[in-house]
Amino acid sequence: MSSLVWLASYPKSGNTWFRLLAANLSAAEGPVDINDVPDRGGIASSRGEFEAMTLIESGLLTHEEADALRPRVYEALARAEPAEDGAGPRLVKAHDAYVTTPAGEPLLGGARAAILIVRDPRDVAPSLANHRRCSVDEAIDFMNSPKASFASTRRAQPQQLRQRLLDWSCHAASWLDQTDIPVRLVRYEDLTAAPVETLRGAMAFAGLAVSSGQAEQAVAYAAFDHLRSQEEARGFAEWRDKGDGRRFFRRGESGGWRRELTCEQVGRIEAAHRPMMQRLGYRMQDEESSVPQMTEGVFR
Repeated sequence: MSSLVWLASYPKSGNTWFRLLAANLSAAEGPVDINDVPDRGGIASSRGEFEAMTLIESGLLTHEEADALRPRVYEALARAEPAEDGAGPRLVKAHDAYVTTPAGEPLLGGARAAILIVRDPRDVAPSLANHRRCSVDEAIDFMNSPKASFASTRRAQPQQLRQRLLDWSCHAASWLDQTDIPVRLVRYEDLTAAPVETLRGAMAFAGLAVSSGQAEQAVAYAAFDHLRSQEEARGFAEWRDKGDGRRFFRRGESGGWRRELTCEQVGRIEAAHRPMMQRLGYRMQDEESSVPQMTEGVFR
């Protein structure tokens, strides 16, 4: 059986934090260095992995031609490393929505399951603005666009293959409503409120039994202040520091949107994504309680 499990999320929803939590489950001599995470997972949009598997220079292909080959890459990746007892899942980061190729097949084929991490879009917006080095209003425009994508520019060759995101709601729906593989839903808010229990449940779904002690260690080692301190001391290889003072590990909190967004900005997000937000348990600003209900679960 394949050990490949997608760790899927819309950008700035906690994917990197979850990967670091998973990496710290087996840390023996202190926290894992954020720049030296064991190379078992990787990212689905990696040009290097694509080129190693296909022996094709990815820069010679159009986005559509690369997409047509990506399912073969993931199938080969899954066959190359079958699951072994005690080895644990191979968690591979994916920001792509669950979309199809020009031939009509799932882009992300080959995996046996997926963990989908979602986050309140009102908290995603300011974090995405920091990540994209744009205004919050521009970040909201991006989140509301059905054509949103990462690494799609043709002016230069990005380090990753194009990732079609769709808008925030459609991204979540694409994973939750597909019927090809089972999906475990994990909310960022639940991961911050009950990290040990949420991490253990997600890893058990992925095929790895984790003790309370292991999970507690991982949560302590991957505490946000530790991650931020590491980035400030040595930088973060996955983040292009442009000397403007912005950091990848920005705040890592839930509910910060209440002081970071204007009422108009909150209204734009809620108007565009109310049905999906309610489906995921996020309450609107005009409702009595703003505390979301636990909605972690498995979807098929």
